Amino acid sequence: MDINTAKAQINDKGFLDLEIDPQIDLFAEIQKLKKEKNAILLAHYYQETDIQDVADYIGDSLGLAQQAEQTTADMIVFAGVHFMAETAKILNPSKKVILPDLKAGCSLADSAPTPLFKAFREKHPDHIVISYINCTAEIKALSDIICTSSNAEKIIDSLPKDQPIIFAPDRNLGAWLNKRSGRNMLLWNGACMVHEIFSLEKITKLKLRHPKAKVLAHPECEEAVLNVADYIGSTTQLLKYSASDSAEEFIVATETGILHQMQLQSPQKTFIPAPPNNNCACNDCPHMKLNTLEKIYLCLRYELPELTMDETLRLAAKKPMDKMMEISRSQGII
Repeated sequence: MDINTAKAQINDKGFLDLEIDPQIDLFAEIQKLKKEKNAILLAHYYQETDIQDVADYIGDSLGLAQQAEQTTADMIVFAGVHFMAETAKILNPSKKVILPDLKAGCSLADSAPTPLFKAFREKHPDHIVISYINCTAEIKALSDIICTSSNAEKIIDSLPKDQPIIFAPDRNLGAWLNKRSGRNMLLWNGACMVHEIFSLEKITKLKLRHPKAKVLAHPECEEAVLNVADYIGSTTQLLKYSASDSAEEFIVATETGILHQMQLQSPQKTFIPAPPNNNCACNDCPHMKLNTLEKIYLCLRYELPELTMDETLRLAAKKPMDKMMEISRSQGII
């Protein structure tokens, strides 16, 4: 297949939809291609287990951003969602960034349309804009500082108490940070479909069946779920807590992909995914799960789909990312 044919197909489907020899060892072939092309495979904790097992680095948004900034590889393969690949390109423009599926988006990022957010910001010119990294490059470019769930608290605390702040796009994370910091940040009304779907009633019933289990929750969850959590933290913080805490059972209120790493680190412990408020597997992110081992192999082989970015946009989006890195380093987070 020639390159033009491949690009035309990607424009239509968002990924290379090619037949693969069923006898092929995808793990071995991916490792071989990475070596041949001097490529690094970065994967979010929410990826399927096979992708996590073949990745060079697995992490949350902050860790992935750090790896993207520091890598010496010629090519970055990003197994995550679109805004994460954008972040890699923003931080390391000289590298070729490819992703398995261009249509692997994010409900939270989609909840902040650029024109509406721009108008919202213009109504509050005295406010500093802190945006959660789970947003598009366009929203980053409209922000003063980017944060992740790992460093948001310290970034907010680094600003004067009387400084008005807009926090976007996640209202649940913003509300939790308001409580933690004693601030009254103005919140954009966005949310993550996965973290909003957890059922307090079902978690309560699950606790009755597992009375010794601790509830771990990501701060993107709704307040009612956070109120019953024994520990609240970023994906990496939840992973570290589950490994270090003496409890033997945990109910985990975040995307189920993290359970693989939790189980690897603590094979003697039991990890139970918090149930959603319906009968579907809605605590699996459908966008993250668009990536597959087959797509990883094909995008490495053909170096497509490639993420490109207008340089003016990249530089505008990089400025608040650099500010995040600067504050994080000064606060000892990096």
